[in-house]
Amino acid sequence: MGSTITLFRGDITKLKVDAIVNAANRTLLGGGGVDGAIHRAAGPELLEACRTLDGCKTGEAKITPGFQLPAPYVIHTVGPVWHGGKNREEELLERCYRNTLELSMKHQLTSIAFPNISTGVYGFPKALAAKIAIESVKEFLGKHGPLPEVIFVLFDSENETLYSTLLKK
Repeated sequence: MGSTITLFRGDITKLKVDAIVNAANRTLLGGGGVDGAIHRAAGPELLEACRTLDGCKTGEAKITPGFQLPAPYVIHTVGPVWHGGKNREEELLERCYRNTLELSMKHQLTSIAFPNISTGVYGFPKALAAKIAIESVKEFLGKHGPLPEVIFVLFDSENETLYSTLLKK
């Protein structure tokens, strides 16, 4: 059985998957955007669990329970801040996807939902981020075997169009 990659436009905190991915900051202690939404929906236990993780470096990933979320797990990954592409941003974003998928396989998860990592306040160009996301996931699944369900959760119509176009190629 192969992997199914789908798109979903809506609230990542409502999805009933094995894990949702949090586009976190290095402290893992909550923030704005999807990070803040996940922390609010999961409840205060998520913050307490994150306090024990000693932060997270850019490109790496760490896992916690989902607490009050429909998803039993949250995989936190820290995307790069865009500085014009001169500081290994593309490589670091690719590592976010690879390390998240490695954690999901290690924990035998069968479904995972990704937000648009680094494209909000971190300023990563949306088209380039979408290309890296899709290529990274497809490459990982091709090398390491299928993860039955991968969902890209899209925040807006621009991302929906970008991802839809790239998945058709």
